[in-house]
Amino acid sequence: MVTLSQLQMKDIVFMEDGTRIGNLSDIDINVETGKVISLVVTTKAKVLGVFGESREIIIPWNHVIKIGQDVILVRKIDSYTAIS
Repeated sequence: MVTLSQLQMKDIVFMEDGTRIGNLSDIDINVETGKVISLVVTTKAKVLGVFGESREIIIPWNHVIKIGQDVILVRKIDSYTAIS
């Protein structure tokens, strides 16, 4: 069994190229079925190469490939839903 706090310490990484996306901030769960629907990931985008701007993206659960010791590997797609 893995707790949410343990998952939040893992890096989220694209499987295809090893790019680090960010860290898990939340999990979307269907309360009727008890199944995970998606991961909410906090990313940091640098502005002018210095300042970091945080935003959140939603990664569908079916794009999660593997949850490892240190990272969560996800499949890369063209775009993810961003949360402002």
